[in-house]
Amino acid sequence: MDDPVRRMAFSRRALLLGAGMAGTGALLAGRMAWLAVFEGERYQLRAQENRIQDRLIPPRRGWIVDRNGKPIALNRPDYRLELRPAEVDDLDAALIAIRSVIDIDVGEEQRIRDDCASQPSFMPVVVRQNLTWPEFSACNVRLATLPGVTPVQSFSRFYPEADRFAHLVGYVGAPTPEQYREEKNPLLIYPGFRIGKDGIERFEDKRLRGQAGSAQVEMTARGELVRELGTQPDRPGDTLRLTINRDLQNYAARRLGDNSASVIVMDCITGDVLCMVSMPAYDPNIFSRRVPATLWNALQKDDHTPLLNKSAMGLYPPGSTFKMVTTLAALKAGIDPAESVGCSGKYRLGNNTWHCHARRGHGTVDMARALPLSCDTYFYAMGRRVGIDAIADMARRLGLGQEYPLPLPGQADGIVPDKAWKQRRFGPDPRKGNWREGETLNAAIGQGYIITNPLQLAVMTARLASGKAVMPRLIGEGSPAEFPSLGIPEWHLELVRQGMVDVVNARHGTARAARSPVGDVLFAGKTGTAQVRRISAAERRTGVIRNEALPWKQRDHALFVAFAPAGAPRYACSVILEHGIAGGRYAAPIARDVLSFLFEPERALAILPPIEAEAARARAAREVRETADSIATETRAMMPSWLKLDIKPPLFEIADPDAPQPPREPE
Repeated sequence: MDDPVRRMAFSRRALLLGAGMAGTGALLAGRMAWLAVFEGERYQLRAQENRIQDRLIPPRRGWIVDRNGKPIALNRPDYRLELRPAEVDDLDAALIAIRSVIDIDVGEEQRIRDDCASQPSFMPVVVRQNLTWPEFSACNVRLATLPGVTPVQSFSRFYPEADRFAHLVGYVGAPTPEQYREEKNPLLIYPGFRIGKDGIERFEDKRLRGQAGSAQVEMTARGELVRELGTQPDRPGDTLRLTINRDLQNYAARRLGDNSASVIVMDCITGDVLCMVSMPAYDPNIFSRRVPATLWNALQKDDHTPLLNKSAMGLYPPGSTFKMVTTLAALKAGIDPAESVGCSGKYRLGNNTWHCHARRGHGTVDMARALPLSCDTYFYAMGRRVGIDAIADMARRLGLGQEYPLPLPGQADGIVPDKAWKQRRFGPDPRKGNWREGETLNAAIGQGYIITNPLQLAVMTARLASGKAVMPRLIGEGSPAEFPSLGIPEWHLELVRQGMVDVVNARHGTARAARSPVGDVLFAGKTGTAQVRRISAAERRTGVIRNEALPWKQRDHALFVAFAPAGAPRYACSVILEHGIAGGRYAAPIARDVLSFLFEPERALAILPPIEAEAARARAAREVRETADSIATETRAMMPSWLKLDIKPPLFEIADPDAPQPPREPE
C-alpha cells in the first residue's frame, strides 16, 4: 500500500544516511588531501627513514710507532659476528642457529643476552670476536639468511711486543656508560669500539681515535640489505711517533729477566726517553678484551706488582745515588773538596750512632774519594754542616720531587723534604713538626723521608751529565727544546762527574761490575742500596742478617744510575731492582749491558741466552709454588672445621739468619 507518511519517513532516513556518508567521505577526502598535500613531505621523509638506514663506520685507530717508525701498537684484521636485536624476531632461535656454526659457551651466551637487553635495539651486539678464517667463512655461508646476524670484517688493536711496552703504551678497552653520557658520542656505544684506558693510549686518545664515517643502505621491511646508496669514509686516527727505541726497550725487558724492576734510558742532549721499562707487566692484548677473572686475581695478588708502572709511579728511597746531590750542596756552601773526614765505620750524634756501610770504616776520606767509596760517614758530616734546606734546594734543581709534562697518567712526584715540608706534614707541634739533625743525616745518604721514582733519577743523571735543565719527552714531534743551564759552576759538576767515573773504573770504586766492555767508551755511574727495614742495635751487636737470608720483601732495593760516554755524555740511565740486595752487584751489570747495547748491539745480545734461561727456571719455580699454595688454600677451605689445625709448619732458612755478617763489598 502506498502510504505517503511512510514514504516520507523513509526518504528522511535515506537523506540523513546519505548526508552522513557524504560527510564521512568528505572528511576522509579532506584528511587524505591534508596528508598528501600539506604533510606529504614529512611522511615521505619518515618512509625514507624506514627504508634507508645510516650506519656508522668506526674509524681505524692511529698507530703508535717508535723513533724509527717501527710499530708498537697497530691494527690487524678482526673477523667477528654481530647480531642486531631490532632485526631478530626470536633471539633463542638465533642463538641456536649460531651455536650450530661456531662455539659459544654459557658465559658468552649470557653476555649476549645482557647486551641485547641493556643497549639500544638498533645497535649491533658482538657475538664473537677474533674468528678464524674457516669460522668466518662458515658464518658467511650458513648464516647468510638468518635475519639480524651479520659476519663483519673489522680491525682490532694489536701490541706486537706484548708486555714489554704495557706500562708505557697502555691498552684500549670498551667505553663505560659514564663516558658515553659525558660525550654523547654514538661511537662509544658501537660494539667493538675501543678507547684508551691506560698509558699513552689513554693520554693521547682523542688524537688516536680518528673520525667515524657512515654508510647509507637500503633495507627491506624484513631488514635485508637491498643496496648501498653511498659511503662517507672514516678518517683514521693520527700516527703517533714516540722517542722510544723499540729494540732498546725489548733488550732492556729481556735483560731484566725475572726481576721486579725498572730501566730508563734518556738522551742527555735532547731529553728524548729512549727506554722506559717496568717489569713484570701484563699483556695488553688480553686487557683489550675481557680479562679473565683468574688472571685478574693473579695479577692483583702478585707481590712483584705487574699492574704498577714502576718507572713513573713506583717510589723508592734513592739511597747512595742521592750522594751527588749532597756533594753539590756542600760545594755550593763553600766546603773545600780537599777537606777530609775520618771514617771509623760509625758516626755519633748525641746518644745515637749512625753506621757506614763499611763496618771497619774507610779511614781518611775527602770529596774525591767519598763518591767512589760511597762513604756514609763523609756524607753524614757534610750533610749536617750544609743543612737540609740546602740539600733539598739542590735536589729540586736536579729534577727530584716534581712531575714532568709527559703523556703518562698517575706520575708520582715523590718527596724532597725540608723544614717547611715537615711543618706542613706534621703540624706546628714542636715535638713532631720541628726538623731534627738526625733526619738530615738520613737525607744526606738518600734515606729517611726522601723518596723518588726511577724517571726522576734518570733526569737527575742527565742533568748532572749535561749541566742543563734537561726535561724528558716521549712524543717525538718537532725539534728538541733548548734547555737552560742549571746555574751550577762547571768545576762543581766536573768534580762530581769524575767521582762517578771513579765509581765504575777506579780500583776502590763500588761499581767495578759496570765497567764498559766497549773498547773506546767509558761509563760513569753511582751505586745505591736502599734499606727497607730497620736494623736494631741488638741485631747489629749479634751481626746484621744477610739479605739473602731475609724474605724477599725485606731485602734492600738495588739502584744504579749512569751516563755514557764519560768524556762526552750522551745517554743517561737509571736502574732499580726491587729488593735486589745490592746496587753494585746486581743493578750495575744491567745498566752496563743496556748502555752497551747502544754502542755494540751484537755483543750485548750475546749475553742474553743464559740470563733468559735462568729467568724461565725462576718463573717456573714461582708458578709451582703459587700452584701449590693455591691447592693448599682450596683444600683447607674444603676441610671440615674440626680438621683445621692452626699449626704452622717449620721454616727452613737457606743460611743461618743469626750468623754475623762478614765484611761485604761496598754496595
